[in-house]
Amino acid sequence: MPHRTFLWFILPSLTAMFLFIALPIVSVIVQSLFVAHEQVLVTVENCGPFGCSQETRVDREATAALREAQPLGRFNGLGTYVNRSHLATAELAQAWQSRESLGQFLGQVMNLPFYKALAFTLSFTFIVTPLVLVLGLAIALGVNGLPRLLRGPTIFFSLLPMIVTPLIGSLVLFWMIDAQGVIGATLQILFDDPNLSLKASPALTWLTLFVYGVWHSAPFAFIVFYAGLQTVPAETLEAAMIDGATRWQRVRYVVIPHLMPLAVFITLMQLMDNFRVFEPIVGFQAQASATSLSYLIYSHLRGDVQQFGSAAATSVLTILGVAILLTPVLIRTWRDFNRKRA
Repeated sequence: MPHRTFLWFILPSLTAMFLFIALPIVSVIVQSLFVAHEQVLVTVENCGPFGCSQETRVDREATAALREAQPLGRFNGLGTYVNRSHLATAELAQAWQSRESLGQFLGQVMNLPFYKALAFTLSFTFIVTPLVLVLGLAIALGVNGLPRLLRGPTIFFSLLPMIVTPLIGSLVLFWMIDAQGVIGATLQILFDDPNLSLKASPALTWLTLFVYGVWHSAPFAFIVFYAGLQTVPAETLEAAMIDGATRWQRVRYVVIPHLMPLAVFITLMQLMDNFRVFEPIVGFQAQASATSLSYLIYSHLRGDVQQFGSAAATSVLTILGVAILLTPVLIRTWRDFNRKRA
């Protein structure tokens, strides 16, 4: 394709990416360097029948004028990134100097809001993503082996978790694990413990969120792998069968290599989605036991005082985290592409 034609071909996409991706990211980066202006306080003297007293009040006019003159707020540089709500560099240094053991240091680090959210986010990402890949491939192989008459209904019911919106799906499971729900009541009967609750333990809360993440995302991996299975060369499978390869050997040496590009695609999508986990935490009301980076941004933006600079700093750190996670996969994809071209 001529360069001029190619330029006009991709211009709409480049324009949309610039307007809806690049500009918002630049705006967030700029906002993260500012913090809201403090209220202007003035001391006034109140005099009454019993004497005079001084009182500190907020000068609303001066505060409004200051915010109007500098709408972005007060320039804070990287101060927001290193404060206690984010990287907490001073707190980390103090905890390291006063540590008595590595466990004590890690315990202090996990009390910091950003690192507590980062720990759950990374755990959710690196536990749910591989399980989704394995379970999606297993379901695809199972459905592909069914008679044609049963494939349609099976595919329909397998896709239901993905059709349900994340918030609604998490609410349904939240009600099911309640003490009076189907799962919660059943577990109490099985373990003969009327006080057993999946919501009371932070570890069980994490486990429940992981199970929900796999349940919700596995259908996406399944349908992608199932579509890829329809393109596996039948001649290659037949040759492997003639050579005496077992079903597992055919899957390992023929099917999986053929589906590897799809596995990379699913991994990219799941890494991005799982690193931004948010709806399950809201649906399970699990913010006391599990918080993610996305929920941290949400908490900064709600309430009476909206901390736009703090939310922007967390957003930038989240974007950097996603970029770091995707880098190894993108490098491998680029090397495979160059290898095929050569």
